[in-house]
Amino acid sequence: MRYDLTTLPISKAIALVAVPASIGFFFHTMYNVVDTFFAGHISTVAMAALSLAFPLFFAITSLGNGLGTGATALIGHALGAGDEKSARLFTQQALSFGALASLVLTVVGIAASPMLFRILGAEGQYLELCLEYMNVIFAGSFFFILIYMFNASLNAQGNTKINRNFLIFSFFANCVLDPWFVRGGLGLPPMGVRGIALATVLIQVAGSVYMGFRTWQSGLLCVTCWQDFIPRREPWAEIARQGFPASINFFTIGLGIFVITYFISQFGEAAVAAYGIATRVEQIALLPTIGLNVATLTIVAQSYGAGLGGRVFAVRAKALKHGAVIMIFGTLLVFFGARLLLSFFTKDAEVVAIGAEYLHISAFALYAYVILFVNVASLQGVKRPMFAVWIGLARQIVFPVIVFSLLVHVLDVGTLGIWWGIFAITWTAAVISIFYANHLLHKVIASMPKKRASGAKA
Repeated sequence: MRYDLTTLPISKAIALVAVPASIGFFFHTMYNVVDTFFAGHISTVAMAALSLAFPLFFAITSLGNGLGTGATALIGHALGAGDEKSARLFTQQALSFGALASLVLTVVGIAASPMLFRILGAEGQYLELCLEYMNVIFAGSFFFILIYMFNASLNAQGNTKINRNFLIFSFFANCVLDPWFVRGGLGLPPMGVRGIALATVLIQVAGSVYMGFRTWQSGLLCVTCWQDFIPRREPWAEIARQGFPASINFFTIGLGIFVITYFISQFGEAAVAAYGIATRVEQIALLPTIGLNVATLTIVAQSYGAGLGGRVFAVRAKALKHGAVIMIFGTLLVFFGARLLLSFFTKDAEVVAIGAEYLHISAFALYAYVILFVNVASLQGVKRPMFAVWIGLARQIVFPVIVFSLLVHVLDVGTLGIWWGIFAITWTAAVISIFYANHLLHKVIASMPKKRASGAKA
């Protein structure tokens, strides 16, 4: 199904896109929860290995998410302008672009991961488990990226239900494959953390087939039009121009986790494990609002393509309002339920105590993430992706290195200083995003034809 998001009432359009996306992301997060759960039943070292591997795993999802975000903006803009031919071409060019990018990522990732894990302090069995997991994941990165490209085309059409269905399936499939591959049975030997990774790759293979079929059904994928898969300079340049800044933005999140993990690792494996589990809890609380980001990007892209400038502002305002209401409940859940939620993943009292310390502070930064992501999505929707890069570099790398070095090495305030540092940096970035997005959106909309500069519908 395809939706014209330029004519529906804004709240209805947001719900149409955001609700299935949020449900899908819930099952995606629970998928990761299952991985963490079974890693914890192997050993604390295995659980720490998955936490340490997360920044590198995030490199794959960053590339896929970013290229998908760029493709969604381009395809959505073409659909809003009524240009079906360009929408189809961008879909197929995005697939070939993503295939080449995944190949490069696989080679670089496998070669560089041992050095990166050693920088984070992994040695011996700890290092072996990290590499067992990530080498399998990197080998299957092609299928991760393929799914993101198919989903970009579907998202641009306002259809987030297909990805939701896949993510629900992947969760239940993981619940079956993880214990089987980890513990062995039915002719398979126990594979430990390698089994967790293999289960993930096999599920991505199945998802690629399903998502590809549904994209073909939508009319934006022509499998016999092989010439449209051959790289073309202009579409590839547009995909790179829109996708790489978004990828860098997502990648800076991974680097930010890498930076945070570097400082936390100085306090031992328990602190690393606690941070990894706590961020899972954080993701669960943010799930209802993640769909808002997808909806904002998609609706803004179609509205901008249709020349409806007033609707662009209205979508952003509605998304921020809905996000504020939802995060009231998220903050309460995380603050008062911290220990209970953490204890689901581990019975290690030290890990629970450190994780709760973080969540009691981060609970009050949840809406800052909503503000930041909605503003970034709005700018990406009007094909202005570079702000995401600069704010990502500042928020995830520059400020954390400076602030955490001061707090940990000079003031010696321990993990508590890192948690408060994250809080302050996140809210600062959110406030900056409000003012910058206001400025740039007004500038972009002012340059649109005046007869098409309205179009908001509550």
